[in-house]
Amino acid sequence: MAEYYQVGIEAVKDGVTTLRLAFGAPALNDAIVRDALLALSALHREGGRGVRFNGPASLPVAMALSHAVAHLFGFVACFDPKLEKYVVAVSHDPSLKPGDLID
Repeated sequence: MAEYYQVGIEAVKDGVTTLRLAFGAPALNDAIVRDALLALSALHREGGRGVRFNGPASLPVAMALSHAVAHLFGFVACFDPKLEKYVVAVSHDPSLKPGDLID
């Protein structure tokens, strides 16, 4: 079980998985990145139309999680609380491009 970072499934709808992110016990980014990837792999997600991340992440964690799912899902997006929308960061879906906003 991940001690320093948690990743959980918040919702799955129409092939889009929403994952909830959260920090755990205090640690440095090297340990947090390893824990984040461990927590993600424990979900056993095989992919789908897209994945949306919601919750806090350091830059190294965000990069590691995005890399881990980028070829499993058609797009990767993260929630921006200022915009109150998800921002597409990676896309293999021709209908979406990086920078697009989705609900």
